[in-house]
Amino acid sequence: MTGRTVPTYRLALESMAQQWNDFRRALRKDDREAFDSLMNSARIHASASTYAISLDPVESALLSMLLEHEKELIELKKKLDGRKNGGEEGVLGRCEGGR
Repeated sequence: MTGRTVPTYRLALESMAQQWNDFRRALRKDDREAFDSLMNSARIHASASTYAISLDPVESALLSMLLEHEKELIELKKKLDGRKNGGEEGVLGRCEGGR
């Protein structure tokens, strides 16, 4: 019995992206951009996901996406708190394209 090569997380992630490509193409342009942003969030944390002991790469991808969203929420909360305390300019006045 010979050993099986386990695909890397990065390869599994790109395979998932290919499987979801029909879904992506069916989205409106602004939704496609949001979808691409989510996929890029998963790619950002590929190194950490490679070390995770997870049998399902989808879990790692979703956790990476959630992590990026949480970071954005924390940053927005900090800006909003600064605005409430008479600090920096409001969040909505400086946003460009949502990111």
